[in-house]
Amino acid sequence: MITPPLILNRKLVDALYVEAMLVADEARSYFDFNGREERDALPPLHRVGFSCESLRVTTRLMHVIAWLLTRKAVDAGEISEVQASAPERRLGRSQGHDPETIAVLPETARQIIATTADLYARVARMDRDMARPQMPFSPAQGLMQRLQAAF
Repeated sequence: MITPPLILNRKLVDALYVEAMLVADEARSYFDFNGREERDALPPLHRVGFSCESLRVTTRLMHVIAWLLTRKAVDAGEISEVQASAPERRLGRSQGHDPETIAVLPETARQIIATTADLYARVARMDRDMARPQMPFSPAQGLMQRLQAAF
């Protein structure tokens, strides 16, 4: 099926950027301050897991924010689409997490981890879709394909 190229509009990028910044502020507040008592109540090995997961959260968020800033730069005409598609400007790789480690963390930590993983996954899909070679889009062919699929 021929698909039109993925084009991100400014509102989507702005909304994702605001979301990422809010989550980053929430994560910083929790992992640096509010979650300190919860972390200190954990056994030593789980405290290490807590710290590792907080670093993974920060890394995921920084990758997302950097990617969104790149998209904003394209939209503002500061860099070209070709420059934005360079490997160093693509979404950075996010390390997965260990479900067993996550399971023993406090609820708030688990929620923040899940939120950042979801945000990263959404941005990763957009990054992949934008990097995928696109076939030239023909509205007429698209209509014909939808008609064929319907019958």
